[in-house]
Amino acid sequence: MYVIIIGAGRTGNTVIDLATRDDHEVVVIERETELAEAVSTTYDCLVLNADAASKEILLEAGIEEADALISTTESDSVNLMITMFGKQYGVETLVSSINDPAHMELFEDLGVSIVESPHRLNGQYLYRAVQHPAIQDFMPIAGGAEIFEATVDAGAPIDGRSLIGADRDGLLPEETIIVAIVRDDGLVIPQGETEIRADDVVTIFARNGATNRVTNAFTGP
Repeated sequence: MYVIIIGAGRTGNTVIDLATRDDHEVVVIERETELAEAVSTTYDCLVLNADAASKEILLEAGIEEADALISTTESDSVNLMITMFGKQYGVETLVSSINDPAHMELFEDLGVSIVESPHRLNGQYLYRAVQHPAIQDFMPIAGGAEIFEATVDAGAPIDGRSLIGADRDGLLPEETIIVAIVRDDGLVIPQGETEIRADDVVTIFARNGATNRVTNAFTGP
């Protein structure tokens, strides 16, 4: 799949990580030079350090061939303009962050197939909090997959275990990936030997969603 991702902030970076892990052909457009350089050195993808709210830049990124266009900027007007270009060039899957729920209908009218809005998801968040208290935030993705954050309880099955050990003992279902760890206000990009510790805030991608089997690995006895 050929994917264009706009923005390399927190949400965008997670999408970039997942898309490149799945070996999609990825082009990233990021206007902030520092963020663009960080993505370029971290991920196997083409990075354009430019303003995506430009037809010329989107054409340079290959919008005419793209299968998906994902806009994650903090400006709804920029996201809307980018989505409109995507619609114009026939991109099949249009995805956008929406920061103001009042703008939701504008995006829906354009046929945006997936949207992420903290306000729109609030009810789902509360429901998830009842089902899975460890979950702090989550974002649904097409096909039932989810990205969510959870805090590791002391004594949880995964507490003190490396990713390799957790995988070996089947603590997490297949196609479940720990994408990032926030520990003592610092970011840890996990590797196979990385140990998961109590009070870590982990960002998790689960192909089949935040099921009990996934969340139970992070909750205490």
